[in-house]
Amino acid sequence: MRIVVHGQQAFGKAVLEALLKRGENVVGVYVAPEKPGAKADPLKEAALAANLPVFQPDSYKKPEVWEQFKSLKPDLQVMAFVTLFVPEEFLNIPTHGSIQYHPSLLPAYRGASAINWPIIKGEKETGLSIFWPDNGLDTGDVLIQKKTPISDTDTLGTVYFDRLFPMGVDAMLESVDLVKAGKAPRIKQDESKATYEGRCGADNGRIDWGKPWEQIDRLIRGCNPAPGAWTTLDGKQLKVFDAKPLPAKDPKGIAGKTGEIVAVDADGFTVACADGRFKVTRVQPADGKKIEAGEWAKSANLAVKARFS
Repeated sequence: MRIVVHGQQAFGKAVLEALLKRGENVVGVYVAPEKPGAKADPLKEAALAANLPVFQPDSYKKPEVWEQFKSLKPDLQVMAFVTLFVPEEFLNIPTHGSIQYHPSLLPAYRGASAINWPIIKGEKETGLSIFWPDNGLDTGDVLIQKKTPISDTDTLGTVYFDRLFPMGVDAMLESVDLVKAGKAPRIKQDESKATYEGRCGADNGRIDWGKPWEQIDRLIRGCNPAPGAWTTLDGKQLKVFDAKPLPAKDPKGIAGKTGEIVAVDADGFTVACADGRFKVTRVQPADGKKIEAGEWAKSANLAVKARFS
């Protein structure tokens, strides 16, 4: 079967390499165009190293791009981390169509930040879907799904890199096998259960210390490592990446106003919230790199009674 891999970054590279390792006939690779001055995409580098033709159109709506794709005589397009819109005219060119990876249990959490939001919203489970894309946003029929729990200490990074990334590569290979065997399902998504969350960006990462500790904890973990939860002190932004919640047995007896620093130690500092405290241990100032919170507190002369806004 003549396979075209379409994607970018480390996940796209891993899928390509996994297909090549087991001897699949990959006949071409489509990669998102790099921004001016940026390094070559890891998927592009892997494709060139394997002597595969690489294509980087800035749009998939052009008939000339469709004709180029047709010339490869593809049987299946494997889409691993694709961010540009790809219309059905392009998707349907391969003999068996196109399959795509999405890091949520569709139809829940459609959209670009499908890993952040389940953590932020307190879900106990997430997963991935390999589906047949169409002109909608993550609306195509589902081929297979895999589930994974979300623990009370999971971050965006641990859920993705430790589980959804390797599980996704394996699921792609499993899906290719099902297509080759003529046994690939097409399960309609239940639109009554569909949810969509917009991109989780900087505006979503602001910490409100007046909120309950559980909400703050989920926000910090769901934004780690990107986009990074943040707060401000004296008008300067500080991103918070690691913080241990310290729930209060009696919220009415909490010392300190919300957002107030109640302790500064060598290994970090402690902040009051609505119903407890947080021991912050890793941060990133606006003008610097990620550092241990104690180191930052010392350099910033952080004192008890200072208050995050």
